[in-house]
Amino acid sequence: MHETTAKGDARRPRRILILVENLPSPFDRRVWQEACALRDAGYVVSIICPTGHGCERTFEAIDAIHIYRYELPVEASGAAGYAVEYAVALFRTFALAWKVLAERGFDAIHACNPPDLFFLIGGFFNFFHRLLLKLEYWTFRAADVSIATNESYRRVAIGRGRMPPERVFVVRSGPSLDRLKILPPDERLKRGRRYLVGYVGVMGKQEGLDYLLRAVRHIVRDLGRQDIHFGLVGGGTSLEQLKALALELGIAEFVTFTGRVPESEMLAMLNTAEVCVNPDVANEMNDKSTMNKIMEYMALGKPMVQFDLTEGRYSAGKSSLYARRNDSFDLAKKLVELLDDPGSRAEMGNAARRRMEDELEWRHEAPKLLAAYDALWHPARAPSVADGAAAR
Repeated sequence: MHETTAKGDARRPRRILILVENLPSPFDRRVWQEACALRDAGYVVSIICPTGHGCERTFEAIDAIHIYRYELPVEASGAAGYAVEYAVALFRTFALAWKVLAERGFDAIHACNPPDLFFLIGGFFNFFHRLLLKLEYWTFRAADVSIATNESYRRVAIGRGRMPPERVFVVRSGPSLDRLKILPPDERLKRGRRYLVGYVGVMGKQEGLDYLLRAVRHIVRDLGRQDIHFGLVGGGTSLEQLKALALELGIAEFVTFTGRVPESEMLAMLNTAEVCVNPDVANEMNDKSTMNKIMEYMALGKPMVQFDLTEGRYSAGKSSLYARRNDSFDLAKKLVELLDDPGSRAEMGNAARRRMEDELEWRHEAPKLLAAYDALWHPARAPSVADGAAAR
């Protein structure tokens, strides 16, 4: 028997989490056939299952299906044995479900019985999801005016939050060009190499820097490019793990991790870079978010490469190349392609700076913030003012 618990947003590919206890995947042919059929239909599929003979690895990605496995300490042979086995399976499946939620997300849980206990996991996440949506709804209902950072979040406020469109204002995070100065490059930052790729931002799991480091390995080891250095500016909870990963991949000499530094050092790195990079993980939150680093790259007239995310593409437009989502190899390919094309770099960098000056700089956004407050104090003026403030 199979049950599903569903939630989600129809505007992106649906994500399915399959839970199975009695056999490992892909050894369980029925479950594997179902997973492959869902993948072929456009779903993003993850499986949680036990380990078994030939399936000893705790994680494996096979044909774009991610398999998370756990070890069972006993093989049941009686009521007491089954009780222990099912309790362990339920606990470890629940723990791995959180891991899948953080790494890939899921919109539906496909529970394979026996045991008839996985409904507890599906019920928990369904309740948790509905509680978060209710809290979000109450937040919007309590607000007189909503300020969204982009159109994606404006649609959330109007759709899920049921706010009147004229009460939702888009105020983008455009930087001030007085702060982000274009300066001469500092060639020392290239560490004797021809090119520098720059990154600025948080060193965390959502930022996808593990994808970037794997792209660096592909560039250096597989493509044989020894003429590119990578300058990564910023601190965060994953900084030491990323340094360790660079060592493990054999690319540490090609990567500079600065940690948190004064703004002058950040500007020096970005001004020296021929190309900047934004490897943010393709997930629902990042797809809807406008990242400050994109705006800062554009303010300095830098072409960039990033994964193809909705708001990232809207912000950067023609100033960026777009790699396939969460694909380190395509990210590497696009970086090398752009570095080897000085004409495109110059054209894209100029387009970035023009778009920032003409549309996205903070001086264009500050009046929209003031319009939101004007609508708060003078509700009768809201429709005409908000229409202009919320428009792209």
